[in-house]
Amino acid sequence: MTAAPDIISLGCRLNAAEGEVMRRLAGKAGLSNTVVINTCAVTNEAVRGARQSIRRARRENPQARIVVTGCAAQTAPQDFAAMPEVDAVLGNQEKLEDREWRALAENPAEAVRVNDIMSVRETAGHMIDGYGDRARAFLQIQNGCDHRCTFCIIPFGRGNSRSAPVANVVAQAQRLTEAGHRELVLTGVDITSYGADLEGAPKLGALVAAILDGVPDLYRLRLSSVDGAEIDEQLFKRIAEDERVAPYLHLSLQAGDNLILKRMKRRHTREQAIALCHELRARRPEIAFGADIIAGFPTETEEMFARSLSIVDEAGLQYLHVFPFSPREGTPAARMPQLGRACVKERAARLRAKGAEALANFLDGLVGSEKDAIVESGGRARLGNFASVKLEGGAGPVGEVARLRLTAREGDMLLGAPL
Repeated sequence: MTAAPDIISLGCRLNAAEGEVMRRLAGKAGLSNTVVINTCAVTNEAVRGARQSIRRARRENPQARIVVTGCAAQTAPQDFAAMPEVDAVLGNQEKLEDREWRALAENPAEAVRVNDIMSVRETAGHMIDGYGDRARAFLQIQNGCDHRCTFCIIPFGRGNSRSAPVANVVAQAQRLTEAGHRELVLTGVDITSYGADLEGAPKLGALVAAILDGVPDLYRLRLSSVDGAEIDEQLFKRIAEDERVAPYLHLSLQAGDNLILKRMKRRHTREQAIALCHELRARRPEIAFGADIIAGFPTETEEMFARSLSIVDEAGLQYLHVFPFSPREGTPAARMPQLGRACVKERAARLRAKGAEALANFLDGLVGSEKDAIVESGGRARLGNFASVKLEGGAGPVGEVARLRLTAREGDMLLGAPL
């Protein structure tokens, strides 16, 4: 039986950050014995996973109130409201508003509270005191997206792009640093579009500089997924030169073939993505790169797919997040000529195997070196280049910076001995 609000956040880091906001708001409203499922809608599989989580939550908490929110709930509220396990549905904007949680506590009969997400014009700088004893904390700087990639349903779940003011973000960064978090991760839907809606249109590079200069005690600042086409000059310089910016960049790449990128309505070419990786690596040799890549996009030929495979080596990617193409109803890509599901799954498997090989080679190259890492829970630590390390012996409390000798690779992790 659930005594206090239990938040289950699925999907992206932004959901995780918003989960902490909801935990505070639901608790303040007095919603005890409540389970909140914060859903993801990026693929059909994510929506199926959300439904499974809802059913599991009801089985494990038969007397609890089940509240569903997040992108899947925003885009299909009536579908979730129709599930017998669900007591209430909150939209993506409503889930971050104090009055909505109070109204939910006072009027349980009003099951669906979802408004037009496209009408939202501002993103509040939600103040969170901390994330418990975690070494890492998420810092939301932006929400929504103004782009309309042909495969993506997320703008309809998140609305148009809107940014938190610089001063609010810096104040939150200071608060989280004072709470003991050594690493802050900037999150949003499209963080490299940051600032276009604010007075003076500050870019992400200006925000990163403001955080680093305004919070000198922050040990490490990490960027979540970025659009390489929108990296401004100041941001590039900070990534390349500032040691407090984690030497890791996760690119919203999506494909390695130019025609597929054009049909996706992406804003970069294959050559530009490769050049970005080479230029940053030339300036900061220890930097590592990850990327999102979709396998089996409509009209993708074997030759086109081969370019997505080869860009892993040509750009020097170490971490792949592979998505088998999933046609989302309402998106242009869902109306394009589809590949067979067996072909999509087979290509995704080949991409994942390529990613596993690239990661293994990268980690093997780190064995024998000494690196600083932030100690995490569960006997693990995290390097700046995103490599996860299983600690051999004690390495101090969570959040401590430990000097490690990397002794071996074990699967997709390193083994590290504290010095």
